[in-house]
Order: sequence, then structure tokens, then C-alpha cells
Amino acid sequence: MKKQILLVAALLPMLAKAQSNTFTITGKIGHLSTPARVYLDYTDLLNEGGKEDSADVINGTFKFTGKLEGVATCRMALAHNGDGKMKAVYTGDAIYFQFGKNENIVISSKDSLSNAKFTGSKIHAEEDAYNKVIGGTVMAITKMANYDFSHGTEAQRADSNFLKQVDQQFRKRLSDRTEKQLQFAKEHPNSVFGLIALSEVVNFKRDMSEIAPAYNALNVKYRTSKKGKELDQRIKSVQLTAKGAEAPVFSMKDVNGQSVSLKDLRGKTVLLEFWASWCSPCRAENPNLKEQYKLYKEKGFEILGVSLDSDKKKWEEAIAKDGIPWIHVSDLKGWSNEAGILYGVSGVPAGFLIGPDGKIIGKDLRGESLNAKLAELFKN
Repeated sequence: MKKQILLVAALLPMLAKAQSNTFTITGKIGHLSTPARVYLDYTDLLNEGGKEDSADVINGTFKFTGKLEGVATCRMALAHNGDGKMKAVYTGDAIYFQFGKNENIVISSKDSLSNAKFTGSKIHAEEDAYNKVIGGTVMAITKMANYDFSHGTEAQRADSNFLKQVDQQFRKRLSDRTEKQLQFAKEHPNSVFGLIALSEVVNFKRDMSEIAPAYNALNVKYRTSKKGKELDQRIKSVQLTAKGAEAPVFSMKDVNGQSVSLKDLRGKTVLLEFWASWCSPCRAENPNLKEQYKLYKEKGFEILGVSLDSDKKKWEEAIAKDGIPWIHVSDLKGWSNEAGILYGVSGVPAGFLIGPDGKIIGKDLRGESLNAKLAELFKN
């Protein structure tokens, strides 16, 4: 009996640990009920793996429980009429927030997620404070721009100068926000929001001379986390793909399973275009790319399309439907595409214009800016 008691006592700390790192999110949204449904997608910033879940709304309430090792970034979407997650995300009621392990979060609102109040989350309270310091979320700044435009007079809204003024103010707010995020990261190296701030800053600032030292000063647990390692790779990728740098070479299989190497295209001017079948802006650019390809292919212009698809059939269908005749490759790993990681691609479309000598001569050129650059390069 004594041995059994000792064994139970020894197991108690292990059992306690096994039962920790859980979270609950309880919601109360007015008087909604079935077929209303809530969708939760979250990724642990400090460890591997993303998860998704969903729950019916019954008498206005819903609940999620799960396991979490660190801090999660989350998207929650509410389909008020039960018409699916994607519609709720893109045209309905969706919010984005952070939460932590061992938190019991309560979300409440009279009518929608977008108007919800939070209690029970220390991480969410820190997020609120962080957003106040940096000037708000990108979504909040976008709403400001929409408000500024919609509250102009009818004559102003029809005036291109007024639209330009609204756009300039929008871009200034974003630029100011980026500078404040960088400053926040420098001043708060022990905050998870220092890591989050730098992970956004690296998408907007190409000069790594300030970002790299701020990253190196972060708490080691954040630098060695999943998101920290991703940020380190992004910083290195930006440095590797700076204008004038030699384009990192890679090999990848085409639609027929044949290996294609970027190095084999030396001697040509190459547009390395990252895209995906599900990316509307990517495919909207294809008619222009087809025209430029037709104009300059015989003069030494080539396009190497790298797809961030994971479904081969959809990738092949998009190529056929858009009638895009250049070289196409993919490893079908989605956002984990090895070339995409090598080049630090965090969104598509993303393009790198590479000269015949293999050096990068332009980045993210499309539309008229790409056309003008190609006309300059092939003017003779």
C-alpha cells in the first residue's frame, strides 16, 4: 500500500502537467442559434502546428477547448446564417486576436464578433495595449481609410485628387505603424509582441540594418520558437535577395515531373514569379505577363512560375485555363514551398526580376512598372 501511495504521489506532478496548457473560449453572441456556426483557426507561435475547430451557436452561446504550448494567433469567424467558413471569413463576421495557454476567455457581444468584448485573457489585454502603442491593426487603419472616403462629399468622392489624398493618408498611417512596431520590438525584447511586431515589420521594410539587431536582442525563447525561426529565415532571405545580389539557385519539378533549375536559365532575363491557382491578383496579372512574354521571349526573356499550390490538379487546371505558356514548377507544399522559403515569400504574387548574369535587378514589379522595366532592358 505504501508503495502505491508513493507511486501516485510521484505521478501527481506529471498528471498536473498533462492537464495544463489547456484553454477555453466561451462566447455569448446575442440570441443567435442554429444554423449559426463559429469557426476557429489558430496557430501556436512558439511551437509547430496549426489547428482548426468549429462549434454550433445555441441560444447565443458556443465554446471551444484545446491544448496550447505557448501563445496562439487566431482567426475566429461567425457564419450567422450557417453559410460556411469561407463566406464568414471574407464577406462576413471575422476577428483576429492572440491568446495564451491556461486562459479561460469569454467573448461577449449583443450582435457580432466584430463588436465583442474580451475578458479572461492576459495575452489579449497585452495585445490591446500593444495596438494602442503602434496605432492600431491594419484592419483598423483600413477602416479609417474607408471612413475617410465614405464621409467625403459626393463631389470629393468623384475627385481623383481626393482619392489620392485618402490613399496617401492611409499609407502614412501604415508607415508610421511600421516605425512604431520596430521601436516597440527594440524596447520590449521580452514580450511576445516584440516578436510579432518584427514579423510584420520585415514585410514592409527592406533595410535589415535595424531589424536584424532588434531580432538578435529578442528573448532567446522567442528567437528559437517556430515564429522566431521563420523570422530569422525571412531576414536572411531579404538580405539574400536584395537588389544586386546573386539570385539564390534552386531546382524543382515541372508539371511533368522533370527537374528544372534556375541556374540553367543563366544568360536570359528571368522573371521568377511566385503565384498560386487560388490567388486572384496573381491570375489577374497573367494577361499582362502573356503579352510581355510574347513581346520579349525571342529577345531572351523567360518566366519561371513557382506555384504555392498543394493540389496538383488545381495547379494544372489554372495553367490550362489561363493559357500561360512559360515554365511552371512546384513542390506542391503550399506555403512550405522550398523556393518560397528560400526567397522569403510571405504573400503572393511575389516576383523577382533576374538579369542574364544571375543577379537580381528588380523585385515585385508588375503591371506598368514591369512593362516599363522590360521595355528599358530590351530597348535595343
